[in-house]
Amino acid sequence: MIFFSRVIGHFVDRVIFKTERGHGPAFWVTTIVAELVLGILASIIVMWFSRQREFRADAGGASLAGRQNMIAALERLQMGQPTTAMPDELVAFGISNRGGKQLSRLFMTHPPLSERIAALRNA
Repeated sequence: MIFFSRVIGHFVDRVIFKTERGHGPAFWVTTIVAELVLGILASIIVMWFSRQREFRADAGGASLAGRQNMIAALERLQMGQPTTAMPDELVAFGISNRGGKQLSRLFMTHPPLSERIAALRNA
């Protein structure tokens, strides 16, 4: 991420702003913006892998304990969820939240229990 942000900053500084010696302000500003954008994109990718890993873990548990037993365990977890919603600031960290807005779903580490149960039923 840092490497690519510096490449982008160098490109903007040399090609667009035509800085010939050293790094101009455009390099530093572009590098900071690129680091922020690339950092957010990297987080989305990491969270996607985390959600996929959770589905694979459910499938592994189903192969060990039986699919119906795993579904029943997830349904019990779902019944034990608090009825109050998580604050918006904490939704991305919720292991068993109820979905949420599309943007916050990109940053969830675990898929909602209803999706996990549906994936096991469809397997």
